[in-house]
Amino acid sequence: MESQHKAALAAVLAAAFYALNAPLSKFLLEQVGPTMMAALLYLGAGGGMVIVRLVQRRAGYTPHEAPLARQDLPYTVGMVALDIAAPIFLMIGLTKTTAANASLLNNFEIVATALIALLLFGEKISRRLWGAIGLVTASSIVLSVEDRTSFSFSVGSLFILLACTCWGLENNCTRSISHKDPLQIVVVKGFGSGGGSLVIALCRGEVLPTLPCAAGTLLLGFVAYGLSICFYIYAQRGLGAAKTSAYYALAPFLGAGLSLLLFQQWPQQTFVIALLLMAAGTWLASADGE
Repeated sequence: MESQHKAALAAVLAAAFYALNAPLSKFLLEQVGPTMMAALLYLGAGGGMVIVRLVQRRAGYTPHEAPLARQDLPYTVGMVALDIAAPIFLMIGLTKTTAANASLLNNFEIVATALIALLLFGEKISRRLWGAIGLVTASSIVLSVEDRTSFSFSVGSLFILLACTCWGLENNCTRSISHKDPLQIVVVKGFGSGGGSLVIALCRGEVLPTLPCAAGTLLLGFVAYGLSICFYIYAQRGLGAAKTSAYYALAPFLGAGLSLLLFQQWPQQTFVIALLLMAAGTWLASADGE
């Protein structure tokens, strides 16, 4: 039971760090291209974890963690490829919708993670979690509909839902290697996904931002991606992919609140309705199995 509580705490910490991503990225996107932004975020995560490991070694601390092996290669390649696509989709979505909407839509990752865990890995989904999936999906539809008279969807919202689907699959890939060294996994994610995104950004003609902006983006990547991913992996060990995703669902609410404060926006009626649906779905998901 104690290990379950520690895993749940790790998931909440992962959520708190990731909550910074959407609002601060939206702010930085005024000066950085979306693909370059995705690249710098992951490079910041990888570089930050390298520094953490060096500090550990200087302090004489040697964690007893299993390194990645050859048999982990398919999951590792899948993880890196999906981590190239997902943040690019998210950054494009952020340029076309509000940071608060984007933060709340990130909860669709619960749906993607749980359904992929069921279909590909046979992970059980309870009635509560099915209810949560229904409510989160309904909330995502409310946030995504741009014109209710013609039932057209927001392009920005669709890109964010696509990012969540990629991350849902990536969560399950990561779960398959979650028993391995988390810092090593983040370094591989960071430099693999960040390097791939950087090549794409340069090919698209995006340029490197100013030094202060680049430093801020790298720091955000270290916290919102690097530290968040580390805690997420620790949580997956004790909770599984679907359950960890449920606790991690706290992040969008924190991110949405920070976005409303940072950009001084008053939420519209549809946002409030979506928020209530999302909160109910998140409660069902986090209460599942207790």
